[in-house]
Amino acid sequence: QLIETRLRDNPDEDVQTFLGHAIEGAKRMRALINSLLDYARVETQGKGFEAVDMKDPLREACANLQVAIEESSAEVIVGDVPTVQGDRDQLVRLFQNLIGNAIKFRGDDVPRIRVASEENADHWLFSVRDNGIGLEQQYADRIFVIFQRLHARSKYPGTGLGLAITKRIVERHGGRMWVESQPGVGSTFFFTLPRTASD
Repeated sequence: QLIETRLRDNPDEDVQTFLGHAIEGAKRMRALINSLLDYARVETQGKGFEAVDMKDPLREACANLQVAIEESSAEVIVGDVPTVQGDRDQLVRLFQNLIGNAIKFRGDDVPRIRVASEENADHWLFSVRDNGIGLEQQYADRIFVIFQRLHARSKYPGTGLGLAITKRIVERHGGRMWVESQPGVGSTFFFTLPRTASD
C-alpha cells in the first residue's frame, strides 16, 4: 500500500503493470493466509457444543449471502431440518460455504439450491443439492483437499480452501462429508452429524 501510494501516479506503463501484479499478489496471499488460519482454528478455536436448531445457522448463512443470492436470483429451498449438538458459528460457516459454492459454480440456469435432511439409526444425513456446473465424479475427493482447484482462479476466484474447511468442520462434529455430481447437471453435497440420545 505504501509503494502504491508512492508510485500510482508514475507515468511509466511497466511500473504500473508491475505494481498491479504486486498488489494482486499481496491480496491473494492475505486471503490465503486468512483461509489457512480459518482451517487451523476449526479445532483450536471452536466453541463448545450446544443444542442448535439447524434452521438458525441456515437462516444466518443465507443472510450473509444475501447480496450473492439477489444478484444471481438464486432460490434456496430448505426442508425440515433437526436440532443437533454442535458449534453454531461453525455450522453457519458450513452452510455458508456450501450455499456460496452452489451460487459461485452455477450454470446458465438460475441457481436452485435445496437443503434437506433425513433421520438414520445413529446419525442425521444432510444434503445440499444444486443445479450448477457439476464435476466429474473422479474429482470428488480432490475438491476437499487443501490447495486443490478444478478451475482457474481467473474464472472462479477464491483460495481453494472453502471445502477443506467445510469438511474439517463436519469431522470435528463427528460426521463425514462427500459429494455426488454430474457435469452440467449439478452437485449434491452430503454430510452426516451424529444423533444424540435425546433425538
